[in-house]
Amino acid sequence: MSDINEIRMQVMWNRLISVVEEQALTLLRTAFSTSVREAGDLSAGVYNARGEMLAQAVTGTPGHVNTMAEAVLHFIAEIPREEMYPGDTYVTNDPWKGTGHLHDITMVSPSFKGEELIGFFACTAHVVDVGGRGFGADGKSVYEEGIQIPIMKFAERGVVNKDLLKILRLNVREPNQVIGDFYSLAACNDVGHKRLIEMLVEVGYDNLDTLGDFILSRTHAATMERIAGLPKGAWTNDMLTDGYDVPIRLAAEVSITDTGVNVDFSGTDAMSRWGINVPLIYTKAYACYALKCVVAPDIPNNAASLAAFNVSSPTNILNAERPAPVSVRHVIGHMVPDLVLGALAKALPGQILAEGAAALWNIHISARPVAGSAGRRAEVLMFNSGGMGARPGIDGLSSTAFPSGVHTMPIEATEHTGPIVVWRKELRPDSGGAGKYRGGLGQIIEIAPAEGHEFDFSAMFDRIATPPRGRDGGEDGAPGSARLDDGTKLRPKGWQHVPAGRKLVLELPGGGGFGNPAERSAEATVEDLSKGYVTEKKQ
Repeated sequence: MSDINEIRMQVMWNRLISVVEEQALTLLRTAFSTSVREAGDLSAGVYNARGEMLAQAVTGTPGHVNTMAEAVLHFIAEIPREEMYPGDTYVTNDPWKGTGHLHDITMVSPSFKGEELIGFFACTAHVVDVGGRGFGADGKSVYEEGIQIPIMKFAERGVVNKDLLKILRLNVREPNQVIGDFYSLAACNDVGHKRLIEMLVEVGYDNLDTLGDFILSRTHAATMERIAGLPKGAWTNDMLTDGYDVPIRLAAEVSITDTGVNVDFSGTDAMSRWGINVPLIYTKAYACYALKCVVAPDIPNNAASLAAFNVSSPTNILNAERPAPVSVRHVIGHMVPDLVLGALAKALPGQILAEGAAALWNIHISARPVAGSAGRRAEVLMFNSGGMGARPGIDGLSSTAFPSGVHTMPIEATEHTGPIVVWRKELRPDSGGAGKYRGGLGQIIEIAPAEGHEFDFSAMFDRIATPPRGRDGGEDGAPGSARLDDGTKLRPKGWQHVPAGRKLVLELPGGGGFGNPAERSAEATVEDLSKGYVTEKKQ
């Protein structure tokens, strides 16, 4: 390929990324759920006609993006090519063919240029409710966790399936929000398609074949070059998580060969009877994300870079089989990167960050008036993050969602959604693990029902009994805690009650430290004290 054509292809590649960024921003701007429009719990991507991901939006989570890379192939397998038409949009929330639990809605739309199918656009978002028990770990099977939508048509030739909408309205607690998000997802793909066609017409291309082959071939070559520079061998790691009522052991072996990187989760504990199980599609997504952060962080994420990583597991909590309950699959799934990174730390000593809070401290609140009082009912979803582990050469980030990457919703947006008051939300002093580089801080959050109200909430917390571990001599981060303001201890998972007049107090875990604490610079110690990150009692 000539230098001119090479440059032209690079420009078009960047343009394609801008197309999917606009696709994602459409979803952000039109979504009804606060988890989407405020926290960015979504993803968007473009695929070639074979269903291979060519580009993803920067806006989004690895759990969505990397599961969609596989999910689109399930859509293609379910819907015959001769039944695909311009104006179609397909949908599912199947945990094993989508993104791991029922709350995530995945939509895929074929992209036609004239009569030729040239590719697909896909997007995913977390909706506020899917019926059933509600967002939580208490279900005993997926059938209790909400409505299941098989891979089917949301719209055919531009005509929306009204029967599907009627079924949704009768099965969810917030029908206007949920159906609004369905339309937002469909609009998101439609914008991507329009911008793609405009680009192809402008450059005179009939389809994505030439550009797609350029993207995938260059990505494959760059990824394999990085893998060639890694040490070869196999390394293991294991860790404990809180589980639902008993600790859960996770285990991984990472092996690096000349042809790729393999991760195997043999030795991990069996499936749980509670809704913390993880379908393999979601485990793969976060295992690949961890590998990519180390092996090729600056190489675009697409089908070719993901193909260099192979993930396997026998049936266990990281490879749960239907009909296992999976509603809170993100809690254990978010531990997978720390698990994989711990093995890589043995292959690449001194180069891998310490463990962090990992799992989001999500709260789903079901608020209602106290009996005999006027008020309103509402379903409120709130995302919160603990501290990241310290990194080689720099402190950990405080209250940052790693590995998910979602934002924390603004307090104002959360309080507007339902009758609750957030009385306190601030960094938690002394929660970051000590080290040459300090772990990121967790946070303290106090939430109460509005006057005349009470609420039930679904706890989806971890790192309470098993704090994030430090690396290379760094100390562990502080464990988390959940309680009422009268001192009543609460469980880390499951639906629980906050009566009127009481506050829910959450102390989120801090990240582990990196390196010997005695080697921390005097300047950094003084700064920690002056900012209140560390108190005198910790010195």
